[in-house]
Amino acid sequence: MSAAPKERNYEGMTTNELFQEYRQSRDQQLKWEIAMRYTGLIKSIALQIRGVFCSFTQLDDIINEGLIVLADAVDKFDPEKGRFEMYVAKRIRGMIVDLARQQDWVPRSVRQRAQRIEKAMTELYNATGKLPTDEEVAHYLGFSMEEYQEAMSNASLHNILSLDELFESIDQWPAGPEGEDEAGLPEQALMNEELTEIVTQAIASMKENEQLVLSLYYEQNLKMKDIATVMDITPPRVSQIHARAVQKLKIILEKYLHGGE
Repeated sequence: MSAAPKERNYEGMTTNELFQEYRQSRDQQLKWEIAMRYTGLIKSIALQIRGVFCSFTQLDDIINEGLIVLADAVDKFDPEKGRFEMYVAKRIRGMIVDLARQQDWVPRSVRQRAQRIEKAMTELYNATGKLPTDEEVAHYLGFSMEEYQEAMSNASLHNILSLDELFESIDQWPAGPEGEDEAGLPEQALMNEELTEIVTQAIASMKENEQLVLSLYYEQNLKMKDIATVMDITPPRVSQIHARAVQKLKIILEKYLHGGE
């Protein structure tokens, strides 16, 4: 009887070396070794979103699902298109958002109030042609400023999920002929360029603190508590600013999608 194959020790190999060997061998043990090296990235992204919605504790679920995403990403990653960390971070974030939807992490009462605020902001924007202030939205809904700010503080995860759904709809439209790469279509390239310009203009029209929160959260990947430290405000206040900025962006993107000027 032949001896069972020994497990290899990969400690002395860099991740790039592991990738190079995996692309040649497609060894499954090697693939999971690469995936395990990125568990810290899963935790980092999970804790960043946890800073938006502090009551969820499903970190084990996220890590388990994230490892599956990582393993799949190792198979599909094309090193000529950028860094693996950037490629997989987007997929992990999408996985967490999907998990949040499936497990309904946002309480119904929070979701309903966030939808009311979003509807009010859209109606005011359509009526006046400019993004409404907090005071205008609160008055329109008959909320006190305290009620409004509490609702906005609780609405951040809902807004991330709804914005993610909007970007999904953008990715799926317009559809190219079956089997054709949409990114290569002239119409799709033009739409991507227009969308980038719309998002840039939308963010530029926001208040300074809203621009800063979006930059620190989405570009610098800081957690809400860290953003609060940088800005010298409370984490709930950061959540309020984040929720308001995301809602404004969503309103402008929806108008763009529906052919508004």
